[in-house]
Amino acid sequence: MPHKSVLIRIRAEYLEMPGLRLTLEQAQRLCGVERELCRIVLDALVAEQFLCVRADGTYARLADGQMSHRRAAKTDLGPAQRYVRAS
Repeated sequence: MPHKSVLIRIRAEYLEMPGLRLTLEQAQRLCGVERELCRIVLDALVAEQFLCVRADGTYARLADGQMSHRRAAKTDLGPAQRYVRAS
């Protein structure tokens, strides 16, 4: 099946380039396939939860999107450092 090779190619591109975000048109040009086939493949990767569609319409790795939602590290200054006054 031609879509299987396109699926493998797009998955490989996203694995090789963390943070990659492509529109449908960009992915289509990258793989050199017709628009409808590219859309089917991207939708399949979204259904597999490998990719997600961002608010701006780009396709990104789901794992990359989750990494950006990390919580900030907390620092405990301890009681002695909390109330130091400047002179």
